[in-house]
Amino acid sequence: MRPFEDLAAEAVAADVTGWGFGWLDGRASEERPPWGYARLLADRLAHVDAALDVDTGGGEVVAEAPVLPPRMVVTEGWPPNARRARSLLGPRGVEVVQPGDGVRLPDASFDLVTSRHPVRPDWAEIHRVLRPGGTYLGQHVGPRSAFELIERFVGPVPGPVARDPDDEAADAERAGLTVVDLRRATCRMEFHDVGAIIWVLRKCVWWVPDFSVDRYAPTLRALDAELRAGRPVVAHSTRHLIEARRGPAV
Repeated sequence: MRPFEDLAAEAVAADVTGWGFGWLDGRASEERPPWGYARLLADRLAHVDAALDVDTGGGEVVAEAPVLPPRMVVTEGWPPNARRARSLLGPRGVEVVQPGDGVRLPDASFDLVTSRHPVRPDWAEIHRVLRPGGTYLGQHVGPRSAFELIERFVGPVPGPVARDPDDEAADAERAGLTVVDLRRATCRMEFHDVGAIIWVLRKCVWWVPDFSVDRYAPTLRALDAELRAGRPVVAHSTRHLIEARRGPAV
């Protein structure tokens, strides 16, 4: 294994825009939920006239779909990701909207609203833009995801459990949607070099909000020592699939 300094410098210099995780190939792994979200999304997109993908990142998951609906819109709030989404999806006729840029999507204008790992689902807005009979399909991050790794840096995280799938389902119902499917998964993550840990903490900035290599050098060096002793750093991601529908017109 290369020296700590080389691995750290490489990870700090690497691009972290978008929602692709290919940089981790061979350096980290994560089990995938059993439902296969990208496949489900591609199937749904092929059978609707108008769809909206919320918090699309760099558009990578939508780009995997071989067929897009005649009207495809995505939203992304972080400018570097929005630029990446325009570059990736623009040639396929996809409209990229940045929240706060003055664009208000029309009421009842989409057959399908989707999101993979939304920041915070706005159920009232989802209900507003869905056509009667339309569907929301999302894969969300669940409670205490990757906390075995996060707490190595920040210590025990007290307080109420955030991102509880039952709470999210109840919020969706209160907004006027009917939840028709809710599935949960816990997925093993393994990191095999300290560069992978640094890179993922730079990408997922909410995990350790004040992260830098200098600030957390003792923790990173302790993890590096474990890895050099042949022990992968293990954490578990939590995910849930939620499908909800807007009722038909009355």
